[in-house]
Amino acid sequence: MSETSTRRRLGHAALVAILIVGGLIMLFPFVWTVVTSITPGATLTTTPKLIPDNPSFSPYVDLFARVPFGQVILNSLIIAGISTVLQLVTSSMAAYAFARLPFRGRGAVFVLYLATMMIPFQVLIVPLFTEMKALGLINTYAGAILPTVASAFGVFLLRQAMSTVPYDLDQAATLDGAGHFRIFFQIMLPLVRPALATLAVFAFLNTWNSFLWPLIILRDPSMQTLPVALSSLQGQFSTQWDVLMAGSVISIIPMFALYVFAQKYIVQGVAGAGLK
Repeated sequence: MSETSTRRRLGHAALVAILIVGGLIMLFPFVWTVVTSITPGATLTTTPKLIPDNPSFSPYVDLFARVPFGQVILNSLIIAGISTVLQLVTSSMAAYAFARLPFRGRGAVFVLYLATMMIPFQVLIVPLFTEMKALGLINTYAGAILPTVASAFGVFLLRQAMSTVPYDLDQAATLDGAGHFRIFFQIMLPLVRPALATLAVFAFLNTWNSFLWPLIILRDPSMQTLPVALSSLQGQFSTQWDVLMAGSVISIIPMFALYVFAQKYIVQGVAGAGLK
């Protein structure tokens, strides 16, 4: 075996070892969350044990006894689900306009729209709340969903993906008598499916984890979302960490399942958006 081949093998082995160590470090907080959630009476000062002495699901029972967690999960699913669908609709249509419809000032409008990503959401809270109050949407699903319908990131991601689609397909479809709506639905959307899946995952996760806006707009406890409900489990002087971690595990499960289901599309979508 040559010296070059030996060095290459050693380098590959070192890289694999580094990746394994990094993966374990990143995975440990999630494992610790699950372990804490099945360890009654666990605290932050408890000596870490990957296998608890007396595992029990009593923290989960206490969680559903203290908080209407079934309704909370339903609220989060409704808000995140509807918001994701609407973001896909608005972002894909806007992306098609920026990628395929020539109009004066298209580049300037696109740059201006992307610039809105730099505006902190905290700056918009007061005008958004005033607008929702004027529309009578305080403490409603619509009030929680409307500010999330438009996504500059989604438009950017889908516009980049659509820009990689050859114009020859548009021209061929036009010669066959297809208009913009038919090209959009039958040609463009199927070809950018990985980018759509990527946006769906990101949009769902962002809305699912949203805390500040649901906290402000949803006043009724029965309308709470998961992040807001979890924050209510933290006491001023003491916190039942086993119960809190049980709620965290429940909140992670839908996100984990969604990511596992769409991970290959996420890789394809992000890679495809960067080709242009």
